[in-house]
Amino acid sequence: MESVADRIRHRSSCLPDLRLLDLDPKLKKIYGKLAGDDLFIINEFHQSRCFRKIHLEIARIGSTLEILHCVFFPEPTFDLPIFGVDIVATEGVVSAAIVDLSPVGENLPSAIEGSLKKLNIPTFRNVRKLPEWGCIFSEYVQFIRPDSRFEAESFLSLVDDYLNILISISKSCEPDFFDSPLTIERYAKQQFYCLQQKRNDKTRNVLAKTFSPQWADEYIDIVLFNCPMGYLDS
Repeated sequence: MESVADRIRHRSSCLPDLRLLDLDPKLKKIYGKLAGDDLFIINEFHQSRCFRKIHLEIARIGSTLEILHCVFFPEPTFDLPIFGVDIVATEGVVSAAIVDLSPVGENLPSAIEGSLKKLNIPTFRNVRKLPEWGCIFSEYVQFIRPDSRFEAESFLSLVDDYLNILISISKSCEPDFFDSPLTIERYAKQQFYCLQQKRNDKTRNVLAKTFSPQWADEYIDIVLFNCPMGYLDS
């Protein structure tokens, strides 16, 4: 997990205006108990000119289960997709891994799609079925269970490639006006993305059992999938 997190941190550091995002310190390091096992969650939050929130979360349950979750939420004024990656590993073996650049318009931006088409995306042997709410993902989403060290390393390289494409293009991206129809459309699509992600009951169930249903809902709404404010009110 740390190798993936380190690559994400390295790519993020290439943003010239990267800065810490203020959040309640109690939400940055979290401890609880789940069925007798220790649960630790560490959150890192940043933002930049193009990204309203860059969130990296690493969770550990007991001594065997590790989860990495990362999302780059763009400011809706910018024509950029949402980068997301989730990895679940048990005793060091990855059981599920997903990465995508998810569109917040009708299609991916042409520069992003053109770069993705040029990638040599590996053919993974164990492709997993997307959840029923998976309509938010692009045709380039990779949801797999690596069956070898080679496939795990290939997936890690793909995460790096996707993030490199996004960050490289973001550096030359110019914003639309706050009240532009395109901005408002991207806000609505980003809101839909968050609502669909909240349908993932697995995350909520773990948090609800460890803390409480109310705490789980607040954590998901505030930390994981909060929406930008004000665009539909302009």
